[in-house]
Amino acid sequence: MTMPKGSNVPVPAPAVRIELGWGAGAGVPDADASALLLAASGKVRSDADFVFYNQPGHASGAVRHEGKQRSDAGVSDVLTVDLAHVEPQIETVVLAASADGGTFGQVPGLYIRVLDAASGAELARYDSSDATVETAFVLGELYRRQGAWKFRAVGQGYGSGLEGLATDYGITVDEPQQVAPTVSAATAPAQAAPAPPAPPAPMTPPAPAAPPAAVAPPAATAPGAPATPAAPVRLTKVTLTKDAPSVSLMKQGGTSGGMRVNLNWEVRKQFKGWGAKLGRAVAMHADLDLDLCALYELADGRKGVVQALGNAFGALHQPPYILLDGDDRTGAVATGENLTINLDHIKDFRRILIFVTVYEGARSFADLNATVTLQPQHGAPVDFSLDECTVPSTVCALALLTNNGGDIVVQREARYLVPDRGVSPQRTVDHAYGWGMNWTPGRK
Repeated sequence: MTMPKGSNVPVPAPAVRIELGWGAGAGVPDADASALLLAASGKVRSDADFVFYNQPGHASGAVRHEGKQRSDAGVSDVLTVDLAHVEPQIETVVLAASADGGTFGQVPGLYIRVLDAASGAELARYDSSDATVETAFVLGELYRRQGAWKFRAVGQGYGSGLEGLATDYGITVDEPQQVAPTVSAATAPAQAAPAPPAPPAPMTPPAPAAPPAAVAPPAATAPGAPATPAAPVRLTKVTLTKDAPSVSLMKQGGTSGGMRVNLNWEVRKQFKGWGAKLGRAVAMHADLDLDLCALYELADGRKGVVQALGNAFGALHQPPYILLDGDDRTGAVATGENLTINLDHIKDFRRILIFVTVYEGARSFADLNATVTLQPQHGAPVDFSLDECTVPSTVCALALLTNNGGDIVVQREARYLVPDRGVSPQRTVDHAYGWGMNWTPGRK
């Protein structure tokens, strides 16, 4: 049952999942969830108490922005709050959303749900129905009362967007020099395919190395005090689309440090056998395992691949300056598949192709709902959604990064490739982009 505006309920769970959602449809603006951790003053202690797409994790680890989930019914943006570990100086966690490319009057079915992080049980829900010209909205808040946590339905709007919302709570906002437009990727029905051949490993993978420490890690923070960013909060972000498929990292400030590349996914539907209406076979299972990979070509001509097969995980501080963080088999928004690129070595790169293969659990990318995010340590995040797969593909080229005179240009590919019979997905993407490597079957 939805709560009336202004009402409150107890939150007995030690950790919660906050889902801010809305309906999908033509002309509906995108929206982004955020959280502000407030002290007794009603303001943040520093800019580090603002959790959103450009600053997805609080220094305490108690609040995280996990990202979006999309389906035919709508979109949800997810935050997680570990209430048991929220610092004692924090009395309120404000839960808000900001519209991108329109107002909340154009966003149908806006709601917030509070779920028990362990069981998934719904603890509270508030549906907003009176938005008009607002471009930012506080939907609810978690607050302490006599040693326990409660949730209040707020429903307060702002006409000044995310910047106005943030500054109202004491955030210092950096003035953006350029804001790229954001448009959601189109989707279409999908088609299945025969089972792919055995996945390969490269004949000459890069020399294995123990995973080093992350590039330029943040300084340690004293317990109970959030880390303070060196610069004001930047609200800019870039969403690549078919109409605007590329972006310069230099123009977005992403020229050094580590750049995390994340792929997360969920399966919208699960079919078995032939769909009577669709006239096609679709096989998507809960044990779907996708592998994020990268073909690289260095400035000195060396080529190779970073992938889980053959333990070719790469390295950050020696060639190829790309490290695969691990092998995820869930596609969870909080984790997914990740690799890191060391932008301190831009001069050593000629080109990098980020791609993904279906390792097991499916015959194609049909009904896969995936989002790719490139998060530079410095600079605006770059993200895009994949179009639905309409061909029998087991390999998808995601993004091509090219060194253009010392500037890395990111090109959205979102290109599903169909391997010929007996040809591996890796060899297929190699041939499509002219990498010229030799491949042999391998396992992980």
